[in-house]
Amino acid sequence: MVRVDAVNAQVRGKGRATVRTAKDQGVLPFIHWAGSCTGRRYVGYTPGDHAHALAKGVTSNAVMAELYGKATGCSKGKGGSMHMFDKEKHFYGGHGIVGGQIPLGAGVAFAEKFKGTDNVNITYMGDGAVRQGALNETFNMASLWKLPVIFVCENNGYAMGTSVARTTIQTDIYKLGLPYGIPSSPVDGMDPVAVHNAMDEAVQRARRGEGPTFLEMRTYRYKGHSMSDPQKYRTKEELESYKAKDPIEIVKQTIEKEGYADEQWFEDIAAKIKAEVDESVRFSEESPLPEASELYTDVYVQKDYPYIRD
Repeated sequence: MVRVDAVNAQVRGKGRATVRTAKDQGVLPFIHWAGSCTGRRYVGYTPGDHAHALAKGVTSNAVMAELYGKATGCSKGKGGSMHMFDKEKHFYGGHGIVGGQIPLGAGVAFAEKFKGTDNVNITYMGDGAVRQGALNETFNMASLWKLPVIFVCENNGYAMGTSVARTTIQTDIYKLGLPYGIPSSPVDGMDPVAVHNAMDEAVQRARRGEGPTFLEMRTYRYKGHSMSDPQKYRTKEELESYKAKDPIEIVKQTIEKEGYADEQWFEDIAAKIKAEVDESVRFSEESPLPEASELYTDVYVQKDYPYIRD
């Protein structure tokens, strides 16, 4: 999470194009993949996927270069903030279409079930994306076919900038999964232990062949939806009240209280990450832009697709 903050800070400081920020709900993916949730998992996500890419092992260099639009980025500089992708790390986006990743996530899960693996897909969405009709179709199919997929709604309360209460009659988002027979529950997304336990249970359930789970992670973001967000939809008092629940600070306090590490350990981590991110900026600034010919690559799987015209 320190790495995520450092990456976003550098991008803002360099005046790059608008990016989707991930503070502090970006802590969620790191908790999801920690501890007993072992084994390979595949991920599909929507805008704001920097934290998820880093949590899945995509390097700081590859993420930063993608934000710079350079050829050395994880999507060859052609995706940018909303289209991080790394097949080797089993991280399948980054999707600019709101809710577009929901059926794709079920498709990946179907492929894994078809191949007989014990891999589990985690498909993320925001509270705004659950209003898309594709969610209902996907939930029905995933439940019917008992696909190994965990649907995670990161509910920060405001989607881009409109409160959940103003956009839906069902403010308990987790209940959307219940009509489809999907075990669904709310989770305190500000509590790392609660998040870990809920994800561990969902992963084990999927691996037992019992199908999907839908988790509503009730979280909060301290920055705007993007760098250009004036955040007029919430009060300063509300923001400060959630900062008092900062999961990163809570984890730090727990580590120190239990004697797992001391302040020097945290300082060493911060210094290491700063050096890493500074290097990623240097790497990105010195990397080349994509060649014009790249416009025609990665569009079709078929290498000699005959219908591309100059």
